[in-house]
Amino acid sequence: MSMRRLSFLLALIGVLIAVVLVGYYGLGNVAAAVGRVGWPEFGVILVWQLFMFVVLGLAWDVIAPARAARRPWVLTWGRMVRDASANCLPFSQVGGFVFGARAVTLHGIDWQTATASTVVDVTAEFLAQIAFASIGLGILLARAPRSGLAVPLEIGIGLAVMACFAFVWLQRGAAPLFARLGRRIAASWFDDAHDRVLVLQAELSLIYGRTGRLALGFMVHLVGWICTGVAGWITYRALGVDIDFDDALAIEALLAAAAAITFLVPVNAGVQEAGYAGLGTIFGIAPELSLGVSLVRRARDIAVGVPILLIWQLLEMRRLRREKAAQEAEKVRVAD
Repeated sequence: MSMRRLSFLLALIGVLIAVVLVGYYGLGNVAAAVGRVGWPEFGVILVWQLFMFVVLGLAWDVIAPARAARRPWVLTWGRMVRDASANCLPFSQVGGFVFGARAVTLHGIDWQTATASTVVDVTAEFLAQIAFASIGLGILLARAPRSGLAVPLEIGIGLAVMACFAFVWLQRGAAPLFARLGRRIAASWFDDAHDRVLVLQAELSLIYGRTGRLALGFMVHLVGWICTGVAGWITYRALGVDIDFDDALAIEALLAAAAAITFLVPVNAGVQEAGYAGLGTIFGIAPELSLGVSLVRRARDIAVGVPILLIWQLLEMRRLRREKAAQEAEKVRVAD
């Protein structure tokens, strides 16, 4: 089965799961929960999401090697395109990585810098995600020590930590994997992508040689994940749920862990809804209210993501027009 068909199948299954959950807990109940969110509250949710883009863009900027054309806003914009693609388009998270790297090349970032820094940024974010999930697990053990989720989460996080330490220790062995991923990203831009792998590997070595920057990028990403917990707390409060901040943080942390495991599912279809419903119940929140939070989050992603993707496509069209005009001018010059 091709990756495209697999993504479509997983998305279809996820949508069916979400529909079944909403139907089971009552469409009217979920709609009533969502209806509690007014425009001012939704505006706060949107503004907080934009602030999170800035934090995540700065994390990417910290990791990327310094270049004359590098500006923090460029990588913030690339992060916006990355997340908008992952949240609004029927592709897995990998598609968002490709589109985000592509977007920054339109603003003066070299392809090898965009590709290599994307790979390392995703790695640093995953390490921070493990730390964030560990925080959520700690809160879960304090709140519900007998929860059936505790042992599977402990095992999963432990394995992830060991895998990450092995990955960092064996960076040289992981380089060919990065090269293959980079080749896939660059293949859509260059006919000679295979010949550019050495350049990509050199860029990766440069980035991994700056351990202080990597550590700082990890810390900024951890701040970004904590901001995700704040976003969940804001949304629950907007629905009128009297939830403690640490409970909201734990729900978002454990949901992030589930999303990481099921990263092949486009837009986390079904995973997000099932996660909110199940985790919310553990912390004493009615499933229909948690499903309402999930739907508000979907609305936020669409309200923010669609304009971002439209602007990105307009920039792509403008670039294509410039290239076409340049080619026509070159033909006229040669003819003369």
